[in-house]
Amino acid sequence: RRCGLAAGRSYSGGGAYPSVSLTCPLPGVPKAVFAAAESRERFETRVTVLENGLRVASQNKFGQFCTVGILVNSGSRHEAKYLSGISHFLEKLAFSSTAQFGSKDEILLTLEKHGGICDCQASRDTIMYAVSADARGLDTVVNLLADVTLQPRLSDEEIEMTRMAIRFELEDLNMRPDPEPLLTEMIHAAAFRDNTVGLNRFCPVENTDKIDRDVLHSYLSSYYTPDRMVLAGVGIEHEHLVECARKYLLGVEPVWGTGRSRGVDRSVAQYTGGIVKVEKDMSDVSLGPTPIPELTHIMIGLESCSFLEDDFIPFAVLNMMMGGGGSFSAGGPGKGMFTRLYLNVLNRHHWMYNATSYHHSYEDTGLLCIHASADPKQVREMVEIITREFILMAGAVGEVELERAKTQLKSMLMMNLESRPVIFEDVGRQVLATNTRKLPHELCALISQVKPTDIKRVVTKMLHKKPAVAALGDLTDLPTYEHIQAALSSKDGRLPRLYRLFR
Repeated sequence: RRCGLAAGRSYSGGGAYPSVSLTCPLPGVPKAVFAAAESRERFETRVTVLENGLRVASQNKFGQFCTVGILVNSGSRHEAKYLSGISHFLEKLAFSSTAQFGSKDEILLTLEKHGGICDCQASRDTIMYAVSADARGLDTVVNLLADVTLQPRLSDEEIEMTRMAIRFELEDLNMRPDPEPLLTEMIHAAAFRDNTVGLNRFCPVENTDKIDRDVLHSYLSSYYTPDRMVLAGVGIEHEHLVECARKYLLGVEPVWGTGRSRGVDRSVAQYTGGIVKVEKDMSDVSLGPTPIPELTHIMIGLESCSFLEDDFIPFAVLNMMMGGGGSFSAGGPGKGMFTRLYLNVLNRHHWMYNATSYHHSYEDTGLLCIHASADPKQVREMVEIITREFILMAGAVGEVELERAKTQLKSMLMMNLESRPVIFEDVGRQVLATNTRKLPHELCALISQVKPTDIKRVVTKMLHKKPAVAALGDLTDLPTYEHIQAALSSKDGRLPRLYRLFR
């Protein structure tokens, strides 16, 4: 009897695939691995520290594919002693030619054999090289990651191509209809002026020609050391990952050599507050038959706390309670229409196009901010409304809205952790910062314990700081920084005082 797809190609109704056997396996199909009902999936995150200080962390998860990567405690916040923009360069140069692989195409072809994809992301405090592939190719994947991280060629041609890519990205950044990435840079620069997380994440145009192989090697020798790295994996056996780490990452001489370190910048973030303004014509940011109207964007922020502090969870709940979004994204409970920025701002002031809360948290500080946008003629009123929302945070917190925010935060946490790459990043970042990992059920328990008094306490502490303000667009009617600061310092939150300040 014939088996396989070629046995039946009939697509007529009722008699499709008449001669395909239901008992004979299709040729060439790998044997299926099923989750046995009696097997208990291990949820704990296991961590092993190698002799050279490299940490190996893994999370077991059933499935054919795994996500493995190397996270380095290195980012734009560490560039004080160097040219700004090195991390941006390294992000673009990732997965290019190495000692073993002659080109990016060769790397991609190697990954393709295992159904793999790769990515590199640089942030203010971390750079992450990650690969998702078939778990049976783990040996190849770890070998590739070790080579990409420690043995990049950084050829002149690759560096020149990176310069061109960065220039294009910077131009695109200034032309985007959505200015959120630009505003995020501006609010950090205002909040932490000229230090640590306030340093620019993107390479300035004037530095693109100054960064070369020698500059990159000098930086890499200081920050790409085993004690500042974590090899994290999800969907693989811990012993196998440790074995691969010993094989490819233990005793490896990096291409830049040793002994050239200029020292690691261990500066602690210093919150300064302040304002960063960029006058810009936003009338033509969107071309086409239905262009986006001209808007002015304001972001106001206050210092929160580090993700290592106990107050991090109450701040996360507060951020979820504020919520918000764009004026066209409302539509139901799933869209967050019960959050304060929807109920108090977007649903009451139809002329506001956006009101969204963000919480950025780092190892030594944090920033809670609200982004709002409206027509340039209504900037003064918009700033007044957002300032009022900050003050009202210190007021009464309803039991229903608090429970809703906690439930929504737990739901978002658990849904995000359904994704293998998200679990990988969570494992890597937590182990990089704390050498261990809080499991989802532990975080949910901490969220459940948040009380209205906790919210009021963290907000009161936050409101004692100077505000950070980022403003982009037509700023003719923008209130002065002193007015915004005076409004936020209103301890009783009485609105008449706010009106007098802004009018």
